[in-house]
Amino acid sequence: MKLAVVGGGSTYTPELIDGFARLRDTLPIGELVLVDPSADRLALVGGLAGRIFAKLGHPGRITTTSDLDAGVAGADAVLLQLRVGGQAARHQDETWPLECGCVGQETTGAGGLAKALRTVPVVLDIADRVRRSNPDAWIIDFTNPVGIVTRALLEAGHKAVGLCNVAIGFQRKFANLLDVAPSDVYLEHVGLNHLTWERGVRIGGPEGEDVLPKLLAEHGDALADDLRLPRSVLDRLGVVPSYYLRYFYAHDEVVREQRTKPSRASEVAAMEKELLEMYGDPALDEKPALLARRGGAFYSEAAVDLAASLLRGGGSPVQVVNTYNNGTLPFLPDNAVIEVQARVGTDGAVPLAVPALDPLYAGLIANVTAYEDLALDAALRGGRDRVFKALLANPLIGQYAYADQLTDELIAHNREHLAWA
Repeated sequence: MKLAVVGGGSTYTPELIDGFARLRDTLPIGELVLVDPSADRLALVGGLAGRIFAKLGHPGRITTTSDLDAGVAGADAVLLQLRVGGQAARHQDETWPLECGCVGQETTGAGGLAKALRTVPVVLDIADRVRRSNPDAWIIDFTNPVGIVTRALLEAGHKAVGLCNVAIGFQRKFANLLDVAPSDVYLEHVGLNHLTWERGVRIGGPEGEDVLPKLLAEHGDALADDLRLPRSVLDRLGVVPSYYLRYFYAHDEVVREQRTKPSRASEVAAMEKELLEMYGDPALDEKPALLARRGGAFYSEAAVDLAASLLRGGGSPVQVVNTYNNGTLPFLPDNAVIEVQARVGTDGAVPLAVPALDPLYAGLIANVTAYEDLALDAALRGGRDRVFKALLANPLIGQYAYADQLTDELIAHNREHLAWA
């Protein structure tokens, strides 16, 4: 079995390699190709990847290349984890929206739209080249904004499933609090990528006891601290929102904080510099502890599970993924991409039924889905008016004066990545 990782020079990659090595019985890989335009990064990350495989006794072969076509040729699955423009573009996404008093974030709001506009055309080009090499290859998208990127892939006819680590992070957290195995924790996870809620936490499967009330009663303070939301919000809602909901539920508070702190991108850039220096140490043969602060916790385990199910039917039969709605949430169009529990196998992902949603959640989901529809149109066809409409529809912006100014800022900061600008 051959897998290719596009964006393989990312500092995330050793997390992925560690999972591939530990879980080799679930996903037996014969060849793993790391593809990245940066030869310097590939040398460092690829060297550490080989040492991790060797230490954990994985028999597979790891190769690196900056030649995309050669790297994906004959691959059974291609994982996308690229960042167009690097941390410099991310830093811009997190700063210029603040000039209008809007949240600066790389996957949502104005910054998230900028990332979508930079990313969608690049991902579609990669996917077309994968299809020419192997039309049966699965594409697993971990590239943000996952919902918009996955929909772009599906609309173009690619065999694609989107993946995020939020759900598996909650699963592991809840399992630890409940002192049970993670596999015993079933989440009633619903929403869009980076806009989700845990409406139930069941032990033993979808028919098991819902222990969410117990979790909130006994661990509500700790959960609220992690989410940086008041405990009273969790108690009144009776759900656990993803931490991305803080951008909606505490927008002005977040903006005030962001205006007084360095951007997350600047922190990550410094962390990446340190990580790459570590990766260059020939004695290092495991992922360093610092990587846990980089983000993407448990990404490797989710990726292995998903790839194993898509390629062999050998992973968990039900997983949280991003895929077409197809009637699951009746208030959304069928081609909206949602993030829910789905039955996953070699034929792809089919969402499980979701009980009716309270208007509190359905309304926001519908609003953000409308924004994502406009965002994808802007990413595919370009044009100032399309960018403006997407920004105006985004609930984190929503005022024409802000949308006008942010449109100009977005184009000015991303002109080199926008073919139409």
